[in-house]
Amino acid sequence: MSSRMRDDFSLTAEQREMRDLVRTIARDRIAPLAAHVDEAEVYPAEPLKRLGEQGLMGLYIPEAYGGTDMGTLAFCLAVEEIAWACAATATIYLVQYAGGWPIVAAGTEAQKRRYLPRLASGEITAAFSLSEPGAGSDAASLSTRAVRKGDRYVLNGVKLWVSNGSKASVITLFATVDPGRGKGGVTAFLVEPTFPGFALGKLERKMGIRGSPTVALHLTDCEVPVEHRLGEEGEGYKLALRVLDGSRPAVGAEAVGIAQAALDAAVAYAKERQQFGQPIAAFQGIQFMLADMAMQVHGARLLVHHAASLVDRGAVTTVLESSLAKCFAADAAMKVTTDAVQIFGGYGYTREYPVERFMRDAKITQIYEGTNQIQRLVIARELIRR
Repeated sequence: MSSRMRDDFSLTAEQREMRDLVRTIARDRIAPLAAHVDEAEVYPAEPLKRLGEQGLMGLYIPEAYGGTDMGTLAFCLAVEEIAWACAATATIYLVQYAGGWPIVAAGTEAQKRRYLPRLASGEITAAFSLSEPGAGSDAASLSTRAVRKGDRYVLNGVKLWVSNGSKASVITLFATVDPGRGKGGVTAFLVEPTFPGFALGKLERKMGIRGSPTVALHLTDCEVPVEHRLGEEGEGYKLALRVLDGSRPAVGAEAVGIAQAALDAAVAYAKERQQFGQPIAAFQGIQFMLADMAMQVHGARLLVHHAASLVDRGAVTTVLESSLAKCFAADAAMKVTTDAVQIFGGYGYTREYPVERFMRDAKITQIYEGTNQIQRLVIARELIRR
């Protein structure tokens, strides 16, 4: 039984039906494998295949290309349910959006028809590659160079922290056509791993989300046909920011799912664990911890839903709301999972119970898609600008 508060009053019948389908898959197919996925660092291929078979990989893709076009809120609902069961699977799922949505937003008709139907069905996986050794938060300082030579671009450089990178059939990758132009030189490309000069680098061994592969990419005179450029030269930086504005609520949703799982586990354990002749849930100290955890989870969920709804309504900008949702939800997840470990006591520090995994998984939500320190800068800048 979940400690989740009633939160479906503002959802459409279609959104509730989709969420319930994902919830069933998450609990029946994904959650039972989560501990093994984490312990063995294995790719959760079977659950992802199931999500594709149910049409859940294409929630953001227009119907004309095989998707359901249900929007950002629906996608966030799905991410939360999957993250409740397994954060690694949720990461793979949401990166499918980060890598595929740029094709929806800026792709040519040929690009859309080449990739979107296969992404929607789950036949192929997408990745998103922006970061480099010298360009993390400072995304305008890319050093990966793209030089046009006739009907193709030649790319040279190293990309880091590419989630799904070793499994992706298409990678939305950002390089610069002119380092002197700063963000005005950043350009997006659709890179396939079969292109000459493309090579996978180091597979990272991570603290959490261990079933989600994160790799480096090495581009050595990598030949990318001109028709694989996404948008025009110099439009990549704005496209990357648009992607992040849309994906940050989804990262917030992942954080909410992890936190909800930790809260559910803590409530159940507190009702069962006996000390001094009564369940520890009877002690006010534990009760206050659970109450604070519930407020954090519910508040984070509402912020995520608000930001996602603004995206769906076509708001002129959602920079502030997306950063608020991502930052608050990630911090909440870290606090809630840490408190869950504390409530479990010594058992919480062992792998016999899942709360230590929840805490390890939660940490990444404070780091990727823009660190929470960067989010605070963005929030402050938007408040002052407005």
